[in-house]
Parts: sequence; C-alpha cells; structure tokens
Amino acid sequence: MIQISGGGKRFGPKLLFENLDWTIGPRERVGIVGANGTGKSTLLKILGGIESLDYGSLSAAKGITFGYLPQDGLELSGRTVHEECMTVFSGLVEMEREMEALTHKMAEADHESAEFAEIADRYHHLQSEFTTRDGYSLDAKVSTVLAGLGFSKEDWQRRTEEFSGGWQMRISLAKLLLQQPNLLLLDEPTNHLDLETRNWLEEYLHDYPHAFLVISHDRYFLDVTVNRTVEIWNKKVHFYSGNYEKYLKTKGEQREQIEAAYRNQKARIDQLEAFINRFRYQATKARQVQSRIKELEKIERIEVPEEEKTIHFHFPQPKPSGRNVAEFQNVAKSYGPKRVFSGVRFVIERGDRVALVGVNGAGKSTLIKLLGGIEPTTEGKYELGYNAEPAYYAQDQYKELDPNARLLDDLHDAWPRGTETELRGLLGCFLFSDDDVFKRLGVLSGGERNRYALARLMMSPSNFLLLDEPTNHLDLRAKDVLLTALQDYNGTVVFVSHDRYFIDKLATRVFEIGDGRVEVYPGNYEDYLWRKSGGAQALHEATEAKRLSEERAAAKPIAAPALPPPPAEPKPPGKRINPIKLQKMRDRVKELEKEIACHEAQIAVHETELTRFVNAAETERVSRLLAQSRRDLEKLVAEWESLSAELEGQ
Repeated sequence: MIQISGGGKRFGPKLLFENLDWTIGPRERVGIVGANGTGKSTLLKILGGIESLDYGSLSAAKGITFGYLPQDGLELSGRTVHEECMTVFSGLVEMEREMEALTHKMAEADHESAEFAEIADRYHHLQSEFTTRDGYSLDAKVSTVLAGLGFSKEDWQRRTEEFSGGWQMRISLAKLLLQQPNLLLLDEPTNHLDLETRNWLEEYLHDYPHAFLVISHDRYFLDVTVNRTVEIWNKKVHFYSGNYEKYLKTKGEQREQIEAAYRNQKARIDQLEAFINRFRYQATKARQVQSRIKELEKIERIEVPEEEKTIHFHFPQPKPSGRNVAEFQNVAKSYGPKRVFSGVRFVIERGDRVALVGVNGAGKSTLIKLLGGIEPTTEGKYELGYNAEPAYYAQDQYKELDPNARLLDDLHDAWPRGTETELRGLLGCFLFSDDDVFKRLGVLSGGERNRYALARLMMSPSNFLLLDEPTNHLDLRAKDVLLTALQDYNGTVVFVSHDRYFIDKLATRVFEIGDGRVEVYPGNYEDYLWRKSGGAQALHEATEAKRLSEERAAAKPIAAPALPPPPAEPKPPGKRINPIKLQKMRDRVKELEKEIACHEAQIAVHETELTRFVNAAETERVSRLLAQSRRDLEKLVAEWESLSAELEGQ
C-alpha cells in the first residue's frame, strides 16, 4: 500500500532517522514508540503527505486515502457538532438532496413522457449507489461515534467553537473515524480521552477495516490495539512484531544477545592482540602473527548501543503526617447553578494512593483542587489532618511559570540555597543537560514542560501530593520512572490519570466521581473494575451459599474445653530496622492484607462458578484459575507472616 525506500529526515541540523525501508500493508496495526523528540510525529506527517523525506523515496498505491490526527492545534467553528461530522459524507448528502429534488420532479412530470423516464432512470441510479454506500445509516454512524467519544445528544446541536481544545480534538477524531481512510494516522489520540472513551476507541480500532498507525504513551492502549511496534531510536527505525509488551521483551532479549556477542568478541580480540604483541618480533612466529593480524582486520566490531536516556529521580521523603490526612464531611461543590457533587463523605489516611476516575467533566480536577485548598467547598466541612502539607500539581502547571525565565534561573528562585552544580544535577536527572539549562520556559515542548514542572515540585517536599494528570506528555519510559518514584514515596498521594497501567500499579483506593457522587472502592484499578462488573455481588452470593451449606451440615459434636495455651517464651530483642524501611514494611503489610482479601474473594467466586456446570472446557478453565489463585494466596500469606513477625520484633 505504501513503501519507503532509503528514507531519512532531518530537523534543522539534527538527524532524526536514516536508511528507513518500510512497506505498509492494507491491514497494518502499528504502534510507534520512542522518546520525546526522536521524530515520531514527523514520521506520521511524512506518511500523511504533510512533510517530505530529506533522503530516499515514498510511493503509495493509487487511490489511497489518508487521515491524520495531530496532538493538538485543531480549531473548528461555524457549524454544529452534527453538521461538522456530516461534512465527511458531503458526497452522499449532495446525492440525497438530488434524489429529493428528483422525487419532486417525478411527481410533477407526465408519467408517460420521455422526461419522466429520464428522471426515473437517474433517480434509480442514484438510489442504488446511495444504498450501496450505506447512505441510509449516516445518522446511526454519526450517533455511534459521537456517543462513543462522550458526546451527549444535546451536544449535537452545540456550535463547535463552544467546546474546549480537548473536545474539539474529539470532534476531529470523530470525523476521521467516520471517514475511515485507508491509512489512519493518530498522534496521541488518547491525550484528551477519559478511561471510558479510551475503552470504546480500543474496541473501534480492533474492528477497523483498514490500516492504522498510532503514537501513544499509554502502554495498555498499545497492548490491546497493535500487533506491530516501530521504535525510533539512535537515528534508526527498528521493527518488532507484537504489541508493546512483546516489544519490551524482544528488545531486552536482543540486547542481552548483543552484549553476550560483544563479550565473546572482545575476549577473542584480546586474545589475538596478546599473541601479536608477544610474538611480533620473533621470526619463528612471523607466519602465525601475520595470520592473526589478518583475522583481527577482518573482524566486524560489535557495538553495544548506548542506554536510552531517561529521567531518574525520587521524591524527597517528607515528615510524617497524622493518621487521617484529609476528611470530607457532607461536602458539596457548585459553580453557580451547576452542582458538581454533593453529600460527599470520605477519609484519606496516611500512605493512601488514591486514584480519581470518572468521565471528563465529572469533577475530578475540582475535587483535587478542594483537597489542595485551591477552591473552597460550597457546603459541608473539609478537615486537613495533623501535619498534612498538600502540594498541588495542575494539568497546566507550566502556565504558572514565567515563560521568559530560563530553567536554571527559575529553579534557583524555587531553591535559593541550591548551588549551580546541584541545580544542574537536578535538571540533568530530568534530561536537561549542557545548554538546555539556559532555555526559556516558553520554548519548551509539552513533554519538557511537564518534566520541568515535576523537577520544580521536588523543591518543596510535601507529605500530601495532589497530582492532576502528571503523566500527560511524558513518554513511556518517563512514566515508568515517575511510577517507581511514587511507589517508593512515603507520603500520601491523590492523583488523576487516564493511564490504566499507571493507575493499576499505583492506586490502593479508587474514588469514582460521577452523577454528583463520589463512590469509594478499595484496591487498585483491576479491583475497581471487578467490583463494577459484579464481582462483589458474586462474592456475596458465594458467602450466602457457604452460610446455607453450613446451616444444612450435620451438627458437630461439642468439643472439649480448650486448655489454656502455654505461656509464651520471651522473644529475643529484634534487630533495629531503619525507620524509612520500617514504614515501607508497614505499608507493604497493609497492601498485602488488601491483596489477600481480594484473592480470597476471587477464590470464593471461582468456587461458586464451579457449582454451575456450563461445559467441560469452562470447568477446566475455572479450575486452572482457582488453582492459580490459591497458589498466589499462599505466597501472599507467607510474605505477610514473614513481615508481621519481623515487625513484632521491633
């Protein structure tokens, strides 16, 4: 469908990639990955005909249609949402209008005349083509896509200019999905989508009839939508079969192979050079020396690629807060006549990692601003716990910064006691090195702005972090580093994110915001989905079934009174543990208790499922899941017992 031969591209003096040979077939599902600034968006623009190659050639099959969605910058106006989407079907709309006009003409013409026959032929020709192109289901198509992307029926008649930039990007995405080009090019399509909309888009792309290429920093989205991964790194384009998880595994294995081959080659080279140096001036060894010199010259040296740059940091461990960090008592919030939520009650405890989820506009950012004291409550009471110090990171944190200030100067203002060496070291952790530290904040890209805002946040260590979309514009490796830093952080975190992998690995509780309420769910995102899908009800049914079974069971004989336990032997004093490590152990015990409860619940569900025979294959599948859940539970209990015993010795 599309072929690139010897392709190369520069961005000013910087070489993005070269020697690219790539053939794209009609049903490709490709994820493009790589660090920010490597040329992913540029490659999409080249494929979409927006930019051209500096080297090599690109050829496309005749009649190929392209659809390109940029990260941002699209502005629509002058039409309603429905009218804007219908522009995709302008040809069919014109055909429908002509058919309607022909209908009126046929009604007025003499049915026996040649004019009527001519009009009727034209009408039947148009009707046949209109039916073939599915013209009678245009409204249904538009309705399906708009509903999937989060637009209500009332939004259809709103003017496009009334919507924010993120919603305008959704309208543009809707138009592309309705158009269904042969090659769909999506640059960060999930940036402006909530979790529910991402789920819908994944299903839509799964059934997409043509090829698509997508850039995304959402690893779960890539795992479920693509079957081929293209990485731009080290000025080359590398190809991997499989989704993102398979790409990571394959790349790791390839690096291990290269490193092993490099070690073997280096050992051989060292051996040859040692022989040459030892016998170079001995006439009796001249032939052997020359043979080894020739062998050495023929060796193609293996180069181990440099490790990719990424940010590496940890949050300063803060002073501890009280047990209760924040409490809402019957809190309500309104903006004029619009009620966001009401009657909200919850307590956030020290060490919690709370994920706020819900559709866009439900009130996630509002809730996090209330917790940070950025906005007041309309009703009810909000109490901040003892020694709790909130630090708020906004979606548009960079807007609070002076665009004319240089990075080094602005960071010095935030940390006056820091030396230039210390400031440069911190900026280097976030990939700002050499002359980058003198850049003006106003010229930074989206990813650079977010990295710098996180660096600045470290200047004011807090025990109550409030993070509104901290992963926006971060590449996949940077997200992993941020995730690790937050997992090691001893304070309390409340965060908004639409990255399911990030939520699942970090959250210990999930607050769902919607319909004016805040529902609290224990566990991570998978636990939340399990409960939402009826897992809690199934657990209740299993518990009831077990209770009824016990009631029907034969009465057990009365047991003899138990003897008092022997007095416990005094325990030897335990080894003193570092307070930070001790806190991590306590946090881990709490996490294990929650995981054990979830596994016990899952085991009960599987046991209940086994009582309802469906077929042999289903019984075998559930039996395997049950056995695995029991093995996992044994490991968790063993770890819990070990940590608990160690803590008791303190």
